Amino acid sequence: MAPRTGSRHSFALGVRDELAQLFLTEREPYRFREHTDTRVHVVAQGDMLFDLAGRYFAPLPRACGFWWVLADFQPDPIVDPTLELEVGRRLFVPSLRVLTDVILSEQRRRVEA
Repeated sequence: MAPRTGSRHSFALGVRDELAQLFLTEREPYRFREHTDTRVHVVAQGDMLFDLAGRYFAPLPRACGFWWVLADFQPDPIVDPTLELEVGRRLFVPSLRVLTDVILSEQRRRVEA
């Protein structure tokens, strides 16, 4: 089964081994790039990537599931999203336009495949 559109694994390729088990290759994350509509969020006590994604990407279905975009989009990417975010840290937040038209674009998927 292929990863869903919007999944952080949608840029990975499916490879089958000799037993026909499906494995995903490494994916290339969309790293931080300067965009005119990028916002900065200063982490407050209790902030989590899941909740911040829900807040900033609210118009999208299952917006909280885009926590991985926030983790990848940092100049110093967040490797372990389960760790507590450091209070006062500046997180760069891509706009909805960048998320939908650039990060999740089918054109990017084809170029990287």
